[in-house]
Amino acid sequence: METPNKRSPRSSISVYLIVQNRLVRETLVRLFQKRDGISVVGEGAYSPSTAEHLAHSQCEVLLVDSLELLASESLTEDLNDCGLQIKRVLFGMDEEPENFLKAVRLGVSAYLLKEASSVELIAAVKAVAHGDAVCPPALCMTLFQHVQQQYQQRSGLRDPEAFEGLGLTFRQRQLMALVAQGMTNKEIAASLNLSEFTVKNHIHRVMKHVDAESRHEAVDMIRAGGYPLPI
Repeated sequence: METPNKRSPRSSISVYLIVQNRLVRETLVRLFQKRDGISVVGEGAYSPSTAEHLAHSQCEVLLVDSLELLASESLTEDLNDCGLQIKRVLFGMDEEPENFLKAVRLGVSAYLLKEASSVELIAAVKAVAHGDAVCPPALCMTLFQHVQQQYQQRSGLRDPEAFEGLGLTFRQRQLMALVAQGMTNKEIAASLNLSEFTVKNHIHRVMKHVDAESRHEAVDMIRAGGYPLPI
């Protein structure tokens, strides 16, 4: 692991490169050295001494060219040991939705494809250093769709059309999904930004609609009718 030749000015974005291919790594170092506002404070392939070098560098942005390496326990522990809020840029990637979502879960701030240009890479480093996120437009839509699907699954709304025969409104389906999760009226009100009075009235209408004597009986009756609610 090579150590930086000089400390970066305070006005510069300090960048650390963990790139396994030496030729690629040296090319990137030369690229960043030609740009004002960015300083390379460390570079090398991953090794057992990486944590020490990362901590010493006080870097702001970390560039990595391997999703497998970023996902490894070793590098994760190294980043945690540094105690720094390091922004992570993953580059040289394929346009594979599952890999992109995995990278997001690992905390990357930028996900760049193999065909990304040097201009795009530099722009991504500057963007994440200022708190922005960077990803290809198609994968951005993948992320939106994934978040929507996760929300629907947590809310018990995987198949909204299945409730049409029951005659419940969208809001009532939301409420009963949360009731099924064991949430109180107060918790449901806070979750949906409603008043407790409104929540209570909605639940009472649902109970009356399915002829149930309690909220929990209403949940059981909805499930017995074959309508999806979380367990």
